[in-house]
Amino acid sequence: MPKRAFYQISLKIILKNNKNEVLILNGCSKGSYAGFYDLPGGRIDEDESDISFLDIIKREAKEEIGNVKMKINPKPIALGRHVVPASMTSENKNLHVLYIFFEAEFISGDIAISKEHEGFKWANLKETKPEKLFKSGILEGINMYLGIK
Repeated sequence: MPKRAFYQISLKIILKNNKNEVLILNGCSKGSYAGFYDLPGGRIDEDESDISFLDIIKREAKEEIGNVKMKINPKPIALGRHVVPASMTSENKNLHVLYIFFEAEFISGDIAISKEHEGFKWANLKETKPEKLFKSGILEGINMYLGIK
């Protein structure tokens, strides 16, 4: 019988401005996404099993991009999977992550990124090849969102 994989769940936001551009975050120079972009969001904490996805997304957004005002669609729009290599985890074993993507409309505020990222920009994903910006599970979710196979 194959060994089951256990996944951490990460909620990601596809945050669009009034120009239909998506907020993308520069991945840090170290880590499994080095050299690629990320989206705002993060993993569900152990003590959040009874908290709504919407409240978790709001917490993660505030941590990663500051106190911006946005309208979040509470219905998930895409999925993706990623494996963090054992060499990059504290447990020294592969870490499986399932991404659940939500779409949101940016209303107002100043983007103030956390130390987890090195910068940000707004990108038109229909004019840029997603594989040049993203990799792995983020790319999988963005492609699903855009209808790319």
